[in-house]
Amino acid sequence: MTQKTIIIGTRGSPLALWQANFVKNLLLEEYADLSIELKIIKTTGDKIDQIPLAEIGGKALFLKEIEEQLLDGNVHLAVHSMKDVPTVFPKGLRLAAVLKREDPRDVMISHKYASLAALPKKAVVGTSSLRRKAQLKNWRSDLEIVPIRGNVDTRLKKLETENMSAIILASAGMTRLGLSNHITEYINPETMLPAVAQGAIGIEVREKDEDILNLVKCLNHRETEICVTAERSFLKTIEGDCQSPVAAHAVCHGETLKVEGMVSTLDGYEVIKDSVSGSIDAPGLLGEQLARKILSQGGDTILERCRLNHYTKS
Repeated sequence: MTQKTIIIGTRGSPLALWQANFVKNLLLEEYADLSIELKIIKTTGDKIDQIPLAEIGGKALFLKEIEEQLLDGNVHLAVHSMKDVPTVFPKGLRLAAVLKREDPRDVMISHKYASLAALPKKAVVGTSSLRRKAQLKNWRSDLEIVPIRGNVDTRLKKLETENMSAIILASAGMTRLGLSNHITEYINPETMLPAVAQGAIGIEVREKDEDILNLVKCLNHRETEICVTAERSFLKTIEGDCQSPVAAHAVCHGETLKVEGMVSTLDGYEVIKDSVSGSIDAPGLLGEQLARKILSQGGDTILERCRLNHYTKS
């Protein structure tokens, strides 16, 4: 390494800071003489925290300003939740490593009810995720889904102050913040398929920065990389965006990779779900194969209707 101090770009939310510090500490374990600093960057997604992401441009809004700082050379690497990272990187940037995945499942938090199944008729459930909303409505059409944004602590407070029966969050964030004691139920992926790359942390760097690329490659977790590659390939091929309920989850079984995927109408009335299995050596091809399979079963029509609905509202 020629740099004396490595600067990590990160958002300022408690979860983002946990992830950035986690990467910092892993690097210090590998390179004891390294000096590392965090640079907190406020993103558009942080500034607009009262509007559902689907209405303002999606999760990419949590990356834009960080990627600009990366391209300008003001930070050496950026740490992201992989589920927020678009499938196409800006010119000059690339994914350098994917850390070992945390539990990818969604969880229910409730102060009154022991499980999703125990929720009373017309119970109010908080989530701003179209993916979660659609799958919940498909499973139980009587539930009333209300939008809820903000960091994890903010959402936990809103559960109390806004008269909701339950809220749905990602298990990974709860665990990383030491809040797993709040979890009421881990939701089976058969009921709610996770978001693409949920639970995985990624490191983004400049494409030609060989020093940093070599520095962080030791943090890459091969099995997680395989699964995330398959899921992101599915998302890219299906052309899923923040206006469409889309989900995917890949699992390695020895040398075999199984990938499950889903697309749904916004109201959850129609859901197309399928899976493929194949060699772990071709995760991208498997993700693409699954996407084309679902599109051919009517997924293309569902996605087009979701987009038309969004443009009509706009």
